[in-house]
Amino acid sequence: MFEIENLHVSIEDKEILKGVNLTVNKGEVHAIMGPNGSGKSTMAYVIAGHPAYEVTEGSIRFNGEDILEWEPDERARKGLFLAFQYPTVIPGVSMANFLRMAVTNVRNARAEDIVAAGGTAEKMTPREFRKLMREKMSVLKMDDSFATRYLNEGFSGGEKKRAEILQMALLEPSMAVLDETDSGLDIDALKVVSEGVNALAGPEMGMLVITHYQRLLNHIKPHFVHIMMDGRIVQEGGPELALELEAKGYEILRAEVGASS
Repeated sequence: MFEIENLHVSIEDKEILKGVNLTVNKGEVHAIMGPNGSGKSTMAYVIAGHPAYEVTEGSIRFNGEDILEWEPDERARKGLFLAFQYPTVIPGVSMANFLRMAVTNVRNARAEDIVAAGGTAEKMTPREFRKLMREKMSVLKMDDSFATRYLNEGFSGGEKKRAEILQMALLEPSMAVLDETDSGLDIDALKVVSEGVNALAGPEMGMLVITHYQRLLNHIKPHFVHIMMDGRIVQEGGPELALELEAKGYEILRAEVGASS
């Protein structure tokens, strides 16, 4: 469903990604681990279409189509989603209004694409959105008052990450990238956010979980683990690889794989 091939990416003439290859199929959860500066978040931003990054070589294909020419909003309409490591605060815009605009725009665009292809689909009504939002907030154990607050303003780290997962729940992507969702979370918040992610994962969604630490993977169980260093994936394996990395540390692994410092 989702394939990165020989991806090279630069920003301000500095090469960050140096030939990344990765394939994610439907229903699979992949974890990307690596030290600071290894290129994990750069890969997430490039997938989402951040304009500051220049792809100098390689491709990213989603359901067989190369996405690199797509604008970020088109990627969202097609079913790609990025949960940010540091969600933006937007004063004056309520969660409910933000979510309504995002969800109706994405859902309605998808409906138009289906109709254009000869199928049948109806646009989402405000009543349907409110019903859906209440259902997803219930799944994520979120109080109704959450929807009336301004987007991420005064939110704790855990609340910001739960807001990101709520967006994912409402947009229903087929490929989700979670960029260090565990960043800034205490143990209780980590459990709540992880439960939300697990409730949304399923056979139709591929998921890429970016993290530094094994602790997140105690809650969100990956099928595959990839270790990234110096802009490359240097080692791949099953869930046991994360435990091995935790025991060894990055420096020992760096010496073993011969990655440059």
